[in-house]
Amino acid sequence: MTTKNILQVSEPDSAPLHREPNPRQRILVVEDDAAIRRVNTEILICSGFQVDTAEDGAAAWEALQVKEYDLMVTDNNMPRVTGVELIQKVQTAGMALPVILATGALPEFAHHGSLQPAVTLLKPYTLHELLAAVKKVLRAASDSLEENAPASNWQIQPLADRFKP
Repeated sequence: MTTKNILQVSEPDSAPLHREPNPRQRILVVEDDAAIRRVNTEILICSGFQVDTAEDGAAAWEALQVKEYDLMVTDNNMPRVTGVELIQKVQTAGMALPVILATGALPEFAHHGSLQPAVTLLKPYTLHELLAAVKKVLRAASDSLEENAPASNWQIQPLADRFKP
């Protein structure tokens, strides 16, 4: 099986992190390690995103039943529901949610042929790699929405005009 994307970022670790305007996209960060969850959340919030967190895949699944998200960043190796299992649940439910899967090794999910995270982020990753992956996936999702949007010259005809003889 080939992975859709494995992020390779050439941006140096010393590049400054700065706040960029975002249309307040909502991201769900799923990570069982509290320190990693906190750092990932802080960098995303400082970059202008709205962020919710879950400590494992089961808690993330509950959050997905209540709120809509533009992106999910999930660890793979977690108790109760793994990242791979969580992605499978999302896909089975037909949710159009792009996912960044953070994992220590590709073989962890190689036997799941239908698994298609938008990006696989190999651990250990830097904060710059995380931000680059998030921006890449959200940009691709936005471009996809624009492709499916009506043409700019498309106009809504008033309902009353539709029924005129």
